[in-house]
Amino acid sequence: MSFNMKVTPEILALTEECIRNSSIDPSLYGKYDVKRGLRDVNGNGVLAGLTEISDIIAFKNVDGVKTPCDGELYYRGINVTDLVGGFLAEGRLGFEETAYLLLFGKLPTEAQLEEFNGILKAQQSLPKNFVRDVVMKAPSRDMMNTLSRSVLTLYAYDHQADDTSLPNVLRQCLTLIAVFPMLSVYGYQAYNHYMMGKSLYIHNPSKKLSTAENILRMLRPDMKYTQMEALVLDLALVLHMEHGGGNNSTFTTHVVSSSGTDTYSTIAAALGSLKGPKHGGANIKVVRMVNDMKKNVKDWTDEEEVSNYLRKLLHKEAFDQKGLIYGMGHAVYSISDPRATIFKSFVEKLAKEKHREKDYGLYSMVERLAPKIIGEERHIYKGVAANVDFYSGFVYSMLDLPLELFTPMFACARIVGWSAHRMEELINADKIIRPAYKNVKSHDTYVPLHER
Repeated sequence: MSFNMKVTPEILALTEECIRNSSIDPSLYGKYDVKRGLRDVNGNGVLAGLTEISDIIAFKNVDGVKTPCDGELYYRGINVTDLVGGFLAEGRLGFEETAYLLLFGKLPTEAQLEEFNGILKAQQSLPKNFVRDVVMKAPSRDMMNTLSRSVLTLYAYDHQADDTSLPNVLRQCLTLIAVFPMLSVYGYQAYNHYMMGKSLYIHNPSKKLSTAENILRMLRPDMKYTQMEALVLDLALVLHMEHGGGNNSTFTTHVVSSSGTDTYSTIAAALGSLKGPKHGGANIKVVRMVNDMKKNVKDWTDEEEVSNYLRKLLHKEAFDQKGLIYGMGHAVYSISDPRATIFKSFVEKLAKEKHREKDYGLYSMVERLAPKIIGEERHIYKGVAANVDFYSGFVYSMLDLPLELFTPMFACARIVGWSAHRMEELINADKIIRPAYKNVKSHDTYVPLHER
């Protein structure tokens, strides 16, 4: 029997029926004071829980008035700008140190960091024949689906898969942190070979290298990379590792964890959330938008020509006709996204190493012009600035990461934040998260089939 993948006329007709009988009058949301998307009219998230893992600051109280400010991001109470500046000043990469901080709530000593690195390295292997039997057997064009399938399959190899005691959950989380880069890159290599007809490379990670270095080693045929490439990828992983408990995938982690289910199911659910283009897939949209801009703007240094293209984007006359300038604006930040601010100087250095200064100039011009143009074309309740996705896609393209791996790289970082939040939920909460939905459909009577 073949797998029917076509949308038939019958399904189209049923879809219309579904729309007809499931569309809710938008005015009812206001009538019943329902916070759509769990946000109020100003875009502020509805308070749904407490956390000590990270904090986002986008406003400050000035003389009793809530005033937008430059964005700040804190990991376990430490400003990310200071954290990054700290390990870079000492000439170190920071992924493992930052992971320790998020998971255990404090910066590690040298001995603790060395021990933690040893634990991660010990977990940096997959079950025998897993790559052959799982990763290679059903390659997918979407690496997030491949990653989810791999995570769920690991459940079958874990003899304590359903044990939700804290030590066991921590063990599982550390294993997933260690193997996510392998699962992501191997999934891509399988796709690239079996679906795109390219050569197959499966490189083992090195116990001597950091997470960022191993990603580049496993991805590239010659396993070579520069220190600047490793530094910038490591920085991307650190900046994507965590972002408050309110983002969609982290909230998913809390919700699913609260049901008492296993770690593999929880992380697979979070991956499903992150896959969405409104969440983890945003940087892909930025790269595709800029590529379209390059084709349609003759002089990349002409501000007027670039501005005209940006206005066409907002008027739904360019790129995907969605009316959006991707990479601009954030649900929380208004004046600046601290992650984009940190990223920018290193993006410029990498662009020089890669001889892509012209591309960097175009990105910088869009970053400068877009907020002004959006302000002129849209009625907005807060400021607009470049977010971390604006530059991360450009960085990944300079690192020769294929588009298919952009969101999995996000996942390789965010698995740390999800793990910290899963532990926090299990430690502090004892109730399943169950939000309320109000029924607005009138009650009706059952009509026998022959009378309809």
